Amino acid sequence: MDVTRIALDPRFAIGAVSPLLYGGFLEHLGRSIYEGVYDPESAHADEDGFRTDVVEALRELAMTVVRYPGGNFASGYRWRDGVGDRASRPTVRELAWQSIETNQFGTDEFIRLCRKLDWTPMLAVNLGTGSPEEARDWVEYCNAPTGTLFADMRAAGGSEAPHAVPLWCLGNEMDGPWQLGHVPAREYALRARQAARMMKSCDRGIETVACGSSGPGMPTWLDWDRTVLEELDSAADYVSLHRYVGNADGDSPSYLAIGRSIDQQIEAVNACCRYVQARRNSRHRAFLCFDEWNVWYRTRGSSHIDGAGRFAPHLLEERYNLEDALVVAAFLMSFLRHADSVKVANLAQLVNVIGPLLTDGDALLKQSIFYAFKLFSDRKGGTALSAQIDGPRYQSKYGEVSYLDAAATLEGNSLHLFAVNRHTEEPMPLVVELGGSEILRVDTSEIVHALSLDAENTFEAPDIVVARPFEGWSTVDQAHVELPPHSLVATTFQLA
Repeated sequence: MDVTRIALDPRFAIGAVSPLLYGGFLEHLGRSIYEGVYDPESAHADEDGFRTDVVEALRELAMTVVRYPGGNFASGYRWRDGVGDRASRPTVRELAWQSIETNQFGTDEFIRLCRKLDWTPMLAVNLGTGSPEEARDWVEYCNAPTGTLFADMRAAGGSEAPHAVPLWCLGNEMDGPWQLGHVPAREYALRARQAARMMKSCDRGIETVACGSSGPGMPTWLDWDRTVLEELDSAADYVSLHRYVGNADGDSPSYLAIGRSIDQQIEAVNACCRYVQARRNSRHRAFLCFDEWNVWYRTRGSSHIDGAGRFAPHLLEERYNLEDALVVAAFLMSFLRHADSVKVANLAQLVNVIGPLLTDGDALLKQSIFYAFKLFSDRKGGTALSAQIDGPRYQSKYGEVSYLDAAATLEGNSLHLFAVNRHTEEPMPLVVELGGSEILRVDTSEIVHALSLDAENTFEAPDIVVARPFEGWSTVDQAHVELPPHSLVATTFQLA
């Protein structure tokens, strides 16, 4: 392959990288909670019932914000079922995933887990079957000082100090006909505006996330977003984006080019936000919250999403390979390239359910996407830089793309470069051209790579696709390297 050149300059910044781009998502779905993060019967359980092996693995990912309790689950969830004495909590039939919910894990348990892992908590209120008043009451339960009904209820459960939840989602995927309580855009927007105003009257410091369209394939795509943003205006601080992708047709070159489509989705929704702001002549700008994203396609059939009235059924337990890890990197690089508009992002989900971690009894497996996410999370912060790429290109079903997928951030005198060679067969000679400064040396560099794109980790062979030290760089005259085919390399350079 001919040489690819990437030109960077600290003077050409996109914007500050929000630490909340490195978030996750926990939903009462399948074995995400029960037999996932929470399993009092496990040999690994701590005094709070959390699995210590799972907790320690999640600690490695250094996530900053986690969304809870859904997802589709949120649209039928009564938060009061999940607080107070566990012995008195009701066991109910959960309709989103047709499962049994014992409510043994609820608000206080989630907050306790957030404190263990230094996560910013993010809660999604029920605007499907729930009411704006119910949402306001949950804010009081979580954030108000004692002396009122719901704050005192929290204190009676052992949490005298407020939980101080700063981020609140105004429902979930309300544009989707599959959603409990689905309504047209304007009706949702009126409900969400009422809820947001009541919630913010209870705690003026919170920020809210309005439901955007569930994805570019929706028939109401962008029209839904425009209607909701026009109605809510300053009542919404963010609008949500969701995206799940896959390689169902076996077209790996196009699959690895999905970053182009993610870029387009972000740019379209951001343009919608800017349009509404300009049309209303408003000083208020809604930023983007990509609060559900991941690879998900192998377990989308009806048998994978119907719990059949069981407790903690095996649902959506996707197995990930190398090419999935490269696509997870594509999402994260797209967020960095749009750091001026994307301020929150949540990998969906964390354990068992389309997650980087899988449990099997007391065993734990780190999937390939675990290592891709970690390479980025280990290099969070700084300012995203504009990158100009000159090199070989190819045609995909998303249009023409470079064989190099890349993003870069500057943090003090450290330059973080993330690079994927999309070519499935050939190595890529890569040269980094840096203006305005000089690369002195490589501080750290790691690679996620395997012999084949379909390589995956298993409980029997857990180290097939992992992050390993990479020593291929030279910084003599210019930083240059040969990237192996279908590989992700994350590097931190020290600048003069």
